[in-house]
Amino acid sequence: MTDAPRDPEELEATGAPVDGPLPDATRMGTVHLGVADLTRSVGYYQSALGLQVHRSEGGRAALGAGGEDLLLLTERPGARPARGVSGLYHFALLVPERRDLARFLAHAARDSVPLTGLSDHYVSEAIYLRDPDEHGIEVYWDRPRSVWEGEVGERLTTEPLDVDSLLGELEDPRTEPWETLAAGTVMGHVHLRVGDVPAATEFYRELGFALMAQLGRQAAFLAAGGYHHHIGANSWESAGAGFAEEGTATLERMTIVVPGLEGERSLRDPSGNPVALTPS
Repeated sequence: MTDAPRDPEELEATGAPVDGPLPDATRMGTVHLGVADLTRSVGYYQSALGLQVHRSEGGRAALGAGGEDLLLLTERPGARPARGVSGLYHFALLVPERRDLARFLAHAARDSVPLTGLSDHYVSEAIYLRDPDEHGIEVYWDRPRSVWEGEVGERLTTEPLDVDSLLGELEDPRTEPWETLAAGTVMGHVHLRVGDVPAATEFYRELGFALMAQLGRQAAFLAAGGYHHHIGANSWESAGAGFAEEGTATLERMTIVVPGLEGERSLRDPSGNPVALTPS
């Protein structure tokens, strides 16, 4: 977070048509991650984010908020964090209501969950953190589409989160009950580190995503169905770099759920990030 520009408008964010050929209901699915210590990671996701273990066996664990799997963790013993390479910048969990985000923030403050950022992006309000393997995490709530639809390129920004306003959703943040992320939490978007943003942009546009905002050659945000973004790509930490080497805890699969797709397609983007297109 500290290396990223504070305000995308400083880099001339620009809009683009939102009528890409992917179905409007295209969405993000399960994110697969390698982790050095499965027990440690499962404990973190249970305590810090309130995710539930849907199943666990054979060095793998699937976690979520009670619905479909949001994460699939695979143990890679001794794996080191992936730094300065292409891979995951963060995955982003979208909660249904602003109050749900407020409850998560109150829990993080009460239970001393380390955070890496608190941001207002105009289209959304977001809280950032990192897991023990340094995988980036965002928990966010979307403002109504009527506020930003058709204006993502002009509106997308990064400003400090109004914490007082957010916690004002709760009667008493100090005593607000907390056990899990809200039912209905989904994988809202995935933000990637890439070696070359224009090449990544071309790849995802060829898949059928529309370019929603572009920050020069440093970052791009793409989506289906007019959403603000399903995929982010930046080179803030990874310009010119390839994908993480074996022995690192890294992104092992980013799933894109495409209604009407026949069969599954496994691809890699120009930076080596693994992508799976799956039918709904």
